[in-house]
Amino acid sequence: MAAGLFLVLGTGGAAGARTAPPAPPWQKAVDRALADKKLDGGTSGVVVGDASDGRVLYRHRAGTRLMPASNTKLLTSAAAMDVLGPGYRYTTDVLTRGARHGGTLDGDLYLRGTGDPTLLAKDYDALAADVADSGIEKVTGGLVADDTRFDTQRLGASWAADDESAYYSSQISALTVAPDEDYDAGTVLLTVTPGAKAGEKPTVKATPSNRYVDVDVTAKTVAEDGSDTLSVEREHGGNTITVSGGVPAGADPVQSWTSVWEPTGYAASVFADALREHGVRVEGDTESGKATPDGARRVARHTSMPLKKLNFPFLKLSNNNHAEVLTKTMGYETAGKGTWDAGLKAIDAFLEKSGVDTDAIRQVDGSGLSRMDNVSAGEFATLLQSVRKKPWFKQWHEALPVACASDRLTGGTLRDRMCDTPAEGNVHAKTGSLTGASALSGYVTDADGRELVFSIVLNNFLPESVKDVEDEIVVALASSGKDSKAGESGKRSGAPGGALECSWTKPARC
Repeated sequence: MAAGLFLVLGTGGAAGARTAPPAPPWQKAVDRALADKKLDGGTSGVVVGDASDGRVLYRHRAGTRLMPASNTKLLTSAAAMDVLGPGYRYTTDVLTRGARHGGTLDGDLYLRGTGDPTLLAKDYDALAADVADSGIEKVTGGLVADDTRFDTQRLGASWAADDESAYYSSQISALTVAPDEDYDAGTVLLTVTPGAKAGEKPTVKATPSNRYVDVDVTAKTVAEDGSDTLSVEREHGGNTITVSGGVPAGADPVQSWTSVWEPTGYAASVFADALREHGVRVEGDTESGKATPDGARRVARHTSMPLKKLNFPFLKLSNNNHAEVLTKTMGYETAGKGTWDAGLKAIDAFLEKSGVDTDAIRQVDGSGLSRMDNVSAGEFATLLQSVRKKPWFKQWHEALPVACASDRLTGGTLRDRMCDTPAEGNVHAKTGSLTGASALSGYVTDADGRELVFSIVLNNFLPESVKDVEDEIVVALASSGKDSKAGESGKRSGAPGGALECSWTKPARC
């Protein structure tokens, strides 16, 4: 157990020796927001503190454990910066084992991953080109995809079964491939273009091009004024993706991101195709889950961006896969085990050192996709206060979404929120959204230039979204100062609704 770092403002001592400090100017606005009928029957936790001295300025059910959704990524990302370091990079190697006779390798070729979630098809192509440049033209053995840095548990605890094919619930592997520079690892992007006239099949293009996923197109083009009923679903336990329903003629192409089953095989398939394109013939089969033997010789390497840069697509776009990869990576680096259990223990140790009461929270994954995660607003506020003293804080703070910053990799999941208010360009915070759970925690500067830390966690509400309630609270904080009453009126913005993070609904709404 660790003691919290925040100092509670006094409310009067024995015999009235100490008087209560005046209420902050925004308190009425916050109280009014929390009285919104949208929250009736639900539970809310809110904490606001002075970032400079750690005083708690406002608390509402500060210690109540709630489902934080993607605010869980605050715990994971901060721990990763501390445990792994801002400069941490992943490597992906191609190695050989066997004798070389001219252009022939008499043995196996190994593709060894360490967890890089940012590998694209072009990176595998570059690795294949390096293999060809090394003089290898034929491999008498097979291609071995070494994903043994992590265990074989692909999905997190209590992840919803009906989300299995969703890209935001992609499987976790030490060897994977992403279709785009959002780095949605372990997914394939399908682009569906309607036919020229009703009755024709639409054309479907897969990115990256691969032979691992089978696409079954039963969809039809319908009249221009017809209904768009297009559906893209992957079967359980396999890689057949069915494109069904109707898409209107003349409509813009539709893009759909779908998770693959067993991403290690997906990466190996993309790499095998790249080898073939570069004139390297592998005569044996592709095998997964086998470790590279000691003494294997490296012939190619790809090195990832550093963690401080990876944090941008991770936190700005709330990438679940990145959170889980980092969790398992921390497990490997601290305990030699690339497992959720070892990684969560590493996160727990960091949180305890940071003043978070680890006996008062439950974290079962890195992303917050699990509905078993429980963290109070008070513990989030303690963490936000504590990390300000870390040497890596500025880099981490910059990776948090910024209110109403239009660039997607600046504003992230906040880029359409709190516009035309004092919070615009001011608030740096992490969002969180699941059905019946919403959260926003981070930093805001008030009208007097005082930095505040805040955490808002809302649970068990019935409306689709309560983002406007969060925004009203934070705008009140940004609007107020010592002599200001602006916070009493508050202001709501057109926050995007929905039961999931806006970036999880592709094409992204934020």
